[in-house]
Amino acid sequence: MTFDNFDLNDDLLDGIYSMNFHEPTPIQEQAIPAILDNKDLIACAQTGTGKTAAFLLPIMHQIHTSDYDGTDTHTVIIVPTRELALQIDYQIQGLSYFTPVTSIAVYGGDSSSFSNQRNALKQGVDIIVATPGKLLSHLNIGANVSKVKNLILDEADRMLDMGFHEDILQIASHLPKQRQNIFFSATMPPKIRTLAKELLKDPLEINIAISKTSKNVTQKAYLLYDQQKGTMVDYLMTLKEYESVIIFTSTKQKVNEVTTLLKKRKLNAEGISSDLDQKEREEVLLRFKAQQTKILVGTDIISRGIDIDTVELVINFDVPKDPEDYVHRIGRTARASREGEAITFINENYKEQGSFAKIEQLIGLDIEKPENPNFIGKGPEYKPVVRKGGGNKRRNFSNKPKNFIGPGKKNFSNNKSNNSGYKKRYKPKPNQQQKPKD
Repeated sequence: MTFDNFDLNDDLLDGIYSMNFHEPTPIQEQAIPAILDNKDLIACAQTGTGKTAAFLLPIMHQIHTSDYDGTDTHTVIIVPTRELALQIDYQIQGLSYFTPVTSIAVYGGDSSSFSNQRNALKQGVDIIVATPGKLLSHLNIGANVSKVKNLILDEADRMLDMGFHEDILQIASHLPKQRQNIFFSATMPPKIRTLAKELLKDPLEINIAISKTSKNVTQKAYLLYDQQKGTMVDYLMTLKEYESVIIFTSTKQKVNEVTTLLKKRKLNAEGISSDLDQKEREEVLLRFKAQQTKILVGTDIISRGIDIDTVELVINFDVPKDPEDYVHRIGRTARASREGEAITFINENYKEQGSFAKIEQLIGLDIEKPENPNFIGKGPEYKPVVRKGGGNKRRNFSNKPKNFIGPGKKNFSNNKSNNSGYKKRYKPKPNQQQKPKD
C-alpha cells in the first residue's frame, strides 16, 4: 500500500514523497480514511509509529480541497508542550511545501512572541498548534475560532497527567459545536475515556499495540549504584560511534548534575530544562538535530516533543516513576523503521526497583539485566517488591520487633552488641530537640 491509495491531493502527495515517506504505517492506514470520512476518532498507538502524519495528512487534504477560504482557522491542534508544538509545526511546513496550507505554533514566551502570535491569528492561519494555557490566553482576548472544523488533541494522555482537563474543556467551549474531534495518544488510561465522552460523538476507536514498546528497540538494564552511573555512560559510549543519544533524568536539577558530570568526562553533552529560556532551548535542540551535540540530557518533558530519526540510544539515568513514561522515553529511538537501543540504570532504592518491575509488567517483557563490566564493579541486587495489581508497596515489617524502624533510618543506638540487624528507635531526652534530617 502507498499514500496514493488514499486519493490525497497531488500537491500534498508531492510533499509526502519529497520527505521520503513511501508506505503508510499501520496507524496511518487506519486513521487517514476515518478522518477523511469526517468521523470522530480516538486513536492509540505506540510512540514513533507515525501518529502525527496520521492526522496531519487528512486535515491538510481537507483544507486544500474544500471550499474553505483560508481567512479563518480551520483546525486547532492542542499539545502538552512547546517542544511538541514546534515539532508538529515543522512537520506541517515540510508536508505543505507544495500547498498553500499555513500554520503557527502557539506557546509561552516573551511579550514579543505573544504579540507576533496574536497578529498572525488576526490575519488568519489554517492550523493552530498550541499548548492549552497559551491558546486560552489568546482566546480570552478575542482570538477568533468560531469557524473551526477540527479539534485535535495530540498526546492527550500527557495533557491530562499535567492537569489540563479543564483548560481543554474551556477551549472546546469557544469552538463550534459541529466539528470533527480527534484524539491521539500513546496510552489509553481511564481519564482519556472520560474526556472522550465529554467531547467526542460516536467515535471510531483504533488501538495499535497500546503501552508496548517497538520491536526494533533492544532493551537492557544495569544494576548500578549512583556513583557507578557516570562510568557506565563512559563505557557505553566506547561500544559504538553513536550519532545521537538522549539521557533522561528524573528532575531538572539532575539534568544539570548529569550534564556537568558528562562534560567533565570529555563527552559532547548539553542539557535542556525549564531553567533555559525558550530561545536557548530551541538552540540546544537545533544543535542536537544537526548532530553538533551528541548527547542531549533532559527530563520527561522532551520524551514527547522530539522527533529525530537519528537517535540511536536512549539511556534512563533514573528509572521513570510512571511506567507509561518509559514507553515514551524509549520511543525516541527506533523511529521510522530504524533500530535503536534503550538502557536503564537501576539503583538499590526499593521504590526505583519496584517502578522498574511495573514497567516490565506494563510492556509484558522481562528486560535483560547483564552483569556489569568488571572494572565498574558489582551493583546492587535486583529484588523488586510490587503489588500483584501493579504499584510499589513497602516491605512488610509486621513480624519485626517493636523497635525496628525499617530501612533508610539513622541508627542512634550505641549498643554495638546488638547484631540482630534491627535498629532501635531513637527517643530524644526531655527538653532535647531531635536534629532535623537533611
